[in-house]
Amino acid sequence: MSKFKRILLKLSGEALAGEKGHGIDNVILSDMASEIASIVKQGVQVALVIGGGNLVRGISASAGGMNRAQGDAMGMLGTVMNGLAMQDALDKQGVDSVVMSAIRMEPVCEFFDRRKALKLLSAGSVVIFSAGTGNPFFTTDSCAALRAIESECDVIMKATKVDGIYTADPVKDPTATRFDDISYKEVISRGLKVMDTAAVALCMENNMPIFVFKMEKGNLTRAAIEGDLGTLVHC
Repeated sequence: MSKFKRILLKLSGEALAGEKGHGIDNVILSDMASEIASIVKQGVQVALVIGGGNLVRGISASAGGMNRAQGDAMGMLGTVMNGLAMQDALDKQGVDSVVMSAIRMEPVCEFFDRRKALKLLSAGSVVIFSAGTGNPFFTTDSCAALRAIESECDVIMKATKVDGIYTADPVKDPTATRFDDISYKEVISRGLKVMDTAAVALCMENNMPIFVFKMEKGNLTRAAIEGDLGTLVHC
């Protein structure tokens, strides 16, 4: 029996780009879809939020002089494109999926409907939440927290480049040590870059655990089925 029945998996857009740093690496996309398909076929219900940083980042666009709200709107569209790419990859794995957008754009994808999302998840479909919250100034981390709570997930599984949460950036500080578990308050007080502060606060208010792990082959299955390999953020 799996550790979690229903998860929200948060992937960064940059992860889809791989070493190219921009766009979508089809090999990485296929590998991620295969990992998701593996746990779905073992009975885990999966909701998914993918960032758009591999295509466009609103905050980066605003740093270049663009209006932040306009840049964020472009970023939301980037998440929809990533969602559609993942849907195609899941199709190839024989897994049914639905892309739901916080912004109306039928017939490209469906408009977000919480009750329908719950029914789809219960039926074993992967639900890909895209376009963030539909509002500027909110990150896809905040979207992940909001949608996880709305879709009654057991946990948010945040895939990163490192195997959990450390006292400092382990790439820059070799003395950094990893937490097996940590409280929401300590994450915020230490300024640890797990998710943005608004997302962590929302999770804390609604007692939504966050499990941070490294996205490598086989890790999602171990993290979702066995609940190890990373750091758990909780009360």
